[in-house]
Amino acid sequence: MKAIVNRSYGAPDGLRPAEVDTPRPGPGEVLVRVRAVGVDPGVWHHVTGLPWLGRLGFGLRRPRQVVPGLDLAGVVEAVGDRVTGLTPGDEVYGNAPGSFAEYAVAPVATLAAKPATLTFEQAAAMPISATTALDAVRDAGRVRAGQRVLVLGAGGGVGSFAVQIAKADGAVVTGVCSAGKADLVRSLGADDVVDYAREDVTARGLVHDVVVDTAGNRLTRELRRTLVPGGTVVFVGGEGGGGRLFGGFDRQLLAAAASPFVGHRLVSLYSRVRTEALDTLSALVEAGRLAPVLDRTYPLAAAADAGRHVAGGHTTGKVVLTI
Repeated sequence: MKAIVNRSYGAPDGLRPAEVDTPRPGPGEVLVRVRAVGVDPGVWHHVTGLPWLGRLGFGLRRPRQVVPGLDLAGVVEAVGDRVTGLTPGDEVYGNAPGSFAEYAVAPVATLAAKPATLTFEQAAAMPISATTALDAVRDAGRVRAGQRVLVLGAGGGVGSFAVQIAKADGAVVTGVCSAGKADLVRSLGADDVVDYAREDVTARGLVHDVVVDTAGNRLTRELRRTLVPGGTVVFVGGEGGGGRLFGGFDRQLLAAAASPFVGHRLVSLYSRVRTEALDTLSALVEAGRLAPVLDRTYPLAAAADAGRHVAGGHTTGKVVLTI
């Protein structure tokens, strides 16, 4: 089958088309004929080997996972033993290691039926980013109707979903983004939109109940400055700095350690794609409360171009590969 391979750490230019063996599903696994693949910064941590701390998980000297990718949407080709609820021909979306390929094997627990109203490209944009936003708003943020929620990076992959989910849950939402994304963020339901180049939103005082920080470029004390007493900061990712060793995740570690000693909840989010979360997201989609934002699409062979675009850090919504 056709796939994209990455045999050593480095720039997206190291991604190369290749022919590899088609995988076979084992017990509890599903073989998916991939139609579209979501691209996000997490994939590029695996491609570049940065931050170095991450290599403890994805390979010290070279990537353990030669074919990159996680998010996908496609059609069930075959199922392994002990798989129930899915049969060949079903349209699905979710997570599968090595999804930059014509076929990928996924644990059944990371897949769900694709919302009928979404294209494969739209569905592939959702799994990890929308699940992360769902967990940030509902589980970590504990957002309730009427609360004031601040979303930093509101025009990005996770942020665009967080704005919509917070609004669906009845919150009053302020989105922070660049001027070029302001109209989009308003269209997603934000009650107020702040251009970060024109205003320091943290200088507004004790205004928000929950801050969802997907941007990663603010000091924790600055984020706390905009919270009411007892408010919550949810740290999503660590893309804002921290050097080659930690890549910004040191801020999350320090915040989690400080949380018991300050007047705010400081929550470092770890999210995983799972069927229950995908089903919840699908229900929001079908109800017209949630929709993915596509920045642009690329063919599978142009994965390196997609990588360079994502690595630039200014995508609007999600980037998707089509197969």
